[in-house]
Amino acid sequence: MDRPQPQARAAYAHFSPITTRWMDNDIYGHVNNVTYYSYFDTAVNRYLIEAGVLDIHGGAVIGLVIETHCNYFAPLAFPKNVEAGIRVAHIGKSSVRYEIGLFEAGEALSAASGHFVHVYVDRHTRRPVSLPDDFLAALRSLQVAA
Repeated sequence: MDRPQPQARAAYAHFSPITTRWMDNDIYGHVNNVTYYSYFDTAVNRYLIEAGVLDIHGGAVIGLVIETHCNYFAPLAFPKNVEAGIRVAHIGKSSVRYEIGLFEAGEALSAASGHFVHVYVDRHTRRPVSLPDDFLAALRSLQVAA
């Protein structure tokens, strides 16, 4: 298996700014590893909300995370800003694999790269549902040609 490598900005379809916070740093002076997953979630959900396809308070469809992964290449730290690149690697009937690269503002290569998989379910029954057409359109705009 090849060793994971940092990704270039061109590998991602959309970028969201993330402001680091004092509490993100750990005792070693850099952003704690678990916080990267919060950044992933923030970037993807921000995109979906801004695209008008995710209503976190009353929408019929919500995404549940079923898988996550992250590779770390360089430290991030408060008070620097982060730019989260996102792309969609796979769209299933009710699931989506998002891939995220976290970049220190202005840097060419990702400090971390990872993914998570959402399964979209009915808010009340928590059973998988087919992705609505408007959702699919927003997701397809995040696909990057290989």
